[in-house]
Amino acid sequence: MVALLKLSFREEVDLVVLVLAAVFSILWLIWKLKSNNGGTNPSLPPGPRGLPIVGNLLSLDTELHSQFANLAKTYGPIMTLWLGKKVTIVISSPVLAREVLKVHDTIFANRDITAASKVSSYGGNDIVWLPYGDEWRVLRKILVSQMLTKETLDSFYYIRRKEIRNNIKHVYNMQVGSPVNIGDLMFLTIMNVVMGMIWGGTKDGIGFGVEFRNVINEVTRLMAAPNLSDFYPGLAWLDVQGIEKSMKVAMKKIDEIFDRIIDERRKIDCAENKDFLQFLLQLKDDGESKTSITITHIKGLLLDMIIGGTNTTSSTLEFALAHMIDSPEILNKAHQELDEIVGKGNIVEESHIKNLPYMHAIMKEVLRLHPSVPLLLPHSPSESCVIGG
Repeated sequence: MVALLKLSFREEVDLVVLVLAAVFSILWLIWKLKSNNGGTNPSLPPGPRGLPIVGNLLSLDTELHSQFANLAKTYGPIMTLWLGKKVTIVISSPVLAREVLKVHDTIFANRDITAASKVSSYGGNDIVWLPYGDEWRVLRKILVSQMLTKETLDSFYYIRRKEIRNNIKHVYNMQVGSPVNIGDLMFLTIMNVVMGMIWGGTKDGIGFGVEFRNVINEVTRLMAAPNLSDFYPGLAWLDVQGIEKSMKVAMKKIDEIFDRIIDERRKIDCAENKDFLQFLLQLKDDGESKTSITITHIKGLLLDMIIGGTNTTSSTLEFALAHMIDSPEILNKAHQELDEIVGKGNIVEESHIKNLPYMHAIMKEVLRLHPSVPLLLPHSPSESCVIGG
């Protein structure tokens, strides 16, 4: 009886060992397959080693585009970074960028929407965050083919000319030696230009210029703020930093302003000099089922144009002037070119731009050093894809 018990115990031990060996063998096989994908699907690109849980988050610099360019010298033109629980692939060569954005453009058409942007885009119902499909194609056609054509933009030249001249006059009339906040001045100028193109500016008794500017600044700040909800999606429901809550407050204000503007525009019957909002409202009312857009789509498009056209331009101009003030020789060359092409005492017109190569070079260099959106908005593939081998 004792011998039988000992034999059974040994058999059990052997069985346990056998099972454990089988389990470890399976796990090893799975790991091996994942590491080299069986030789058919390549593994993730190389990249800097990250820390547990946080990945590479703590090693990121504020000048991301410069940091990624340096990392590419070590890890190559395609590399992997772990931002919390999010795996991120960084492309830093024209050849691979073409492969992603042109050869496989449909697969990479979608974006990885952030928690803040989901609120600011009315649930992803704008041209930036809307998933690739019929709705997105309709909005893109409206925006690119009908709203942002050369003819349409040229028709709003008088608005740009008026706003720029008003602000030049404002600076000219200031007391000599008074400080000028270039960032605020440029933002206000461009905001007035964009609002004039979108809904005719601040006329018709809609007095919201300062209020609207402040809330747009808040939305932009919240969209750019690092958010734990994006790096750790499992924590998104907690809204640890309160970014989603703050964005909802800001968007409520924007929504109220949009509603006031839309109600005002519906009362106006203007056949000539239509602004973008009038065009969109007419398209909504007259559109067929395949090309119909909703008020939510309209609001999303309007906000895209405002955010995309204000902070980006004003910050670029501010950087340009800061660098020229810091480099007097560059500022003098720019003055000299303007004197030769435009003439002293004359005002710069848009028709002069094509004849100002040095100013073009300055702006290109500023955009290289301080790109408005250095990493673009992250693409999110709709299926597995092989890039660069």
